Amino acid sequence: MEKLIREVRMLKIYAASLTIAFILLFLLAFKSNNDHQRFQEIDVERINVIEKDGTLKMVISNKKRQHPGLLNNKPLKAREREAGLIFFNSLGDECGGLIYDSDEKGSGMVYSVDQRKTDQIMQLQYSEGTGADKRRAYGLKLWDRPDDFTLEKVLKFDDSLQKLNDPVATKKAFAKLKEEGKLGSERFFAGKTANGDVGLFIRDDKGRVRLKIYVDKNNQTHIEDVDENGKSTIK
Repeated sequence: MEKLIREVRMLKIYAASLTIAFILLFLLAFKSNNDHQRFQEIDVERINVIEKDGTLKMVISNKKRQHPGLLNNKPLKAREREAGLIFFNSLGDECGGLIYDSDEKGSGMVYSVDQRKTDQIMQLQYSEGTGADKRRAYGLKLWDRPDDFTLEKVLKFDDSLQKLNDPVATKKAFAKLKEEGKLGSERFFAGKTANGDVGLFIRDDKGRVRLKIYVDKNNQTHIEDVDENGKSTIK
């Protein structure tokens, strides 16, 4: 009889232990799925922001661990990139970012917005040299880029040229692409140039400066109409 009582008691303890363990596991699972964590301070080298399905949307990283970029959900070739934020869209492409740094050679920061399936079309830029080249420039820059020559085509074109192992041929081929407008053209800059001019600088679809409205470093105002050959007419 005493043996039976001991066995019943052990079964009760066992059942109670299982019940408590189940309740604790349930509470922990509920907490992990429904609560957010709050930290006063955290040190981290990289953070990946993802959607519920795992789609990458943003990377915040130091220089060493910075993402090389995505195209069609595939990482681009490894390359050195500065610390900052890189944005990705739902197509699996990099679509802009913010990078920055400063060292003994100079300082800089760039915020970029990329055109669909290609490279940047808008940037806020800041750059400054040091020592003998202590020039400073900053402002808003815009580009035009073709819809029929995407970044994927540019990369495939570059890969085919790299197989030739001919730097001169590669340089000529890219110069031809640029002349044809396949690599995009700078169209607009508003800000301060490295030589101290502050104003608007507008280019044609070949990337040639055609209109300048600015104040120079001596506080003199200028409006220049520039023809396609680079000849300037002051208005």
